[in-house]
Amino acid sequence: MTAARTPAQVLAESRRADSQRKRTSVLAALQDLTAAGERITFATVARAAGVSTWLVYAEGVREHVQAAINQQSHEPAKARSQGRQASPASLTTDLALAREEITALRDERDRLCEAVRQQLGQQLGQVSNRQLTDRVTELTEQVRQLERSEAQARTEAEQLGSRVTELQADLTAARTSLRKMIRQQAGPPDGQ
Repeated sequence: MTAARTPAQVLAESRRADSQRKRTSVLAALQDLTAAGERITFATVARAAGVSTWLVYAEGVREHVQAAINQQSHEPAKARSQGRQASPASLTTDLALAREEITALRDERDRLCEAVRQQLGQQLGQVSNRQLTDRVTELTEQVRQLERSEAQARTEAEQLGSRVTELQADLTAARTSLRKMIRQQAGPPDGQ
């Protein structure tokens, strides 16, 4: 029985297969361009293969393209004699196409950066809201505990106040009783 693959493994395998297919397409386009005697540049190879230019600059592909470019640079006399030399108009067109592609790639990069920035902002906002909610809940519970403590302290204070009043009344009664006892024991003054 084979182990079940996780979605991440499936995605990684799919990406590897797609990358390998694109790299094979680039190498095939490079061979076709070489066989046709076309001027080889990174941009023309990318267009012929139907891939983005970053792939033709990737390690493992760049070396093949660069080798083909170097090989063509050693054959300028042969190309001129066969009419395959790139004209200034062709070079200008290639430059214009490359500039357009650079502009498109920059726009895509900016859009992706903005999307990532917004997503991170939302994630941070969610974390902050959750923390604030937890803190508000904690503070609300502390307020309830303090309110209960205050109510209990007031009840105790009222009970103690009543007890003080009772004790003062008892003290006053005891003093009055003590004075009466002192007068009774002292008796009437002499000569009366």
